[in-house]
Amino acid sequence: MNVTERAELIVVGFVVRTTNADEMDPARAKLPGLWQRAGAPGAFAHVPGRVDENLYAVLTDYESDHHGAFTQIVGTGVRTVPRVPEGMVAVRVPAGPAMKLEVRGPMPQALIDIWQQVWKHTESGGTPARAFTTDLEVHHPDGVDLYLAV
Repeated sequence: MNVTERAELIVVGFVVRTTNADEMDPARAKLPGLWQRAGAPGAFAHVPGRVDENLYAVLTDYESDHHGAFTQIVGTGVRTVPRVPEGMVAVRVPAGPAMKLEVRGPMPQALIDIWQQVWKHTESGGTPARAFTTDLEVHHPDGVDLYLAV
């Protein structure tokens, strides 16, 4: 796994708190609704200072590891923290070392598959070890770049 230095980023978007176990149960899953809101046409058009048209998913506030609760924010990257629109939050993704994984192929299955590989890597004690601080998915026209804090 390739380790790189991730640049600092500020993301403004919609937020949920969930667990991977909840996401496996369609009755309790919160991420599909989050992504539906974030992926709606013009969802972030009124957010000033956007850096690009990519969607960013920030995974943070880990309770423990991939078995515990975490917070996910899906939104747009911005240069500075604007007046945050109602119903949204702003989060700073700190710079730091991260494992970078490039996800290509049919979405969302390719992304689901890579996360399952990440969980196996974690379970097996793979190196580098994940820090479980702040992880980042960058969704762009070619796929997703996943940055896991180490």
